[in-house]
Amino acid sequence: MKKLNIMLSATVGFIGVAMAGQAAAAPSCGSNTGEAATGEPIIVGGIHGNAAPGDFSASTDAAAAYFSCVNANGGINGRPIDYRVENDQWNPELASQAAAKLVDDAGAVALVGNGSFMEMAVNAGTYAKANVMVMASACAISECFESSNIVSTNQGPLPSNLGATQYAQEELGATNVACIGLNIPNNGPWSCQPSIDLMKARGGDGSMALLNPGAPDVNSALLESIANGADTILMNLPAGLAIAVLKAAEEQDLRDSYNWIAPTPLYDLSVPEALGEYWDGKVWVNAELAPFHLNGADAQNWLAVMDSYANPNDPRDTFAQSGYLSARFFTDTMLAMDPAEVGDRAKVTDAIKSIKGLTSDLMCGPYYVGDSDFHMPNHAGYMLQMVGGGFKVVRDCYEFDSAYFEPHIALEKKLGLR
Repeated sequence: MKKLNIMLSATVGFIGVAMAGQAAAAPSCGSNTGEAATGEPIIVGGIHGNAAPGDFSASTDAAAAYFSCVNANGGINGRPIDYRVENDQWNPELASQAAAKLVDDAGAVALVGNGSFMEMAVNAGTYAKANVMVMASACAISECFESSNIVSTNQGPLPSNLGATQYAQEELGATNVACIGLNIPNNGPWSCQPSIDLMKARGGDGSMALLNPGAPDVNSALLESIANGADTILMNLPAGLAIAVLKAAEEQDLRDSYNWIAPTPLYDLSVPEALGEYWDGKVWVNAELAPFHLNGADAQNWLAVMDSYANPNDPRDTFAQSGYLSARFFTDTMLAMDPAEVGDRAKVTDAIKSIKGLTSDLMCGPYYVGDSDFHMPNHAGYMLQMVGGGFKVVRDCYEFDSAYFEPHIALEKKLGLR
């Protein structure tokens, strides 16, 4: 398995556990003709970040695996997908160059599987100007969800925080939630504030304690949260930093004095062992995609695709689930188009914006896009409790309650999805 830097790579939800051997059936991809596509290639791009401080390439790895499977099974009406992936190396200049290379030079009809903090912040305007859609898979910043030409299958931290906070308020008796996040404006404050707003709307209170990402002091953040009167600690952090918060709390024997909740990053099957018996049954985590053990039909197909077409060391994690979903939804959309139009970027953009009601057992609700300045189709999930050396589902698919989603719900009604 790839080495992941815990400072950033877990921010959206890496699981980091190999799933090899669970998928036995042959993968199902695209037209399933069993014959390789040999026509004129359709160029599709993808951008990820992979350098210090983290590797977000699992999303493009999974998209590449699905597209390889599609190409081995008829492609897009006989035309193979030429999937070209760039690494922005967490560098804004390289991120801009990657987009220019794929969008301007290569003429990609769309980008699929993108996963990066950097490129989405840098290139959101570029994609809108070029009228090219990005079906992303590993988003953690506001630009990824509040832009006209980017839509992702993953939730990112804002909805997952809300899901954890809502559960804590409804089931754990939370009245005051402190959100500990990274002091990155389009990440930490952006994703913490709606959870605070939710608590206040329900008669409670909330606060945030923000860590310097270059030198995070978890002890100070924990003390600040306690000083603000919190009875619930929301660890809006990569798994490594969330574990550090819990270890600091353990040293002070604070376990039973507070509720301990987290968004998807802490759903990592190595976490229970890392934390030990002290925390058994005392940590609740929101999951933005289906937990692995539910093993639905699409979840099994994702593993079959990875086993057959990905590298053995490519992660089988949340980002990979999201990359698979983005690639599958893109392929289904292309196959439904007029074959004469699949190489026309404007037509492809129109087709993607027309997506509504696509489903998968990996997601709680339908996937849709729409012609809008914002996109967050995935805003429902699962709640898990860390218990018995693993995780158990304590609340099945539920929608997150927040004023933030009012425009999304209005769009869903307009598209006939409600």
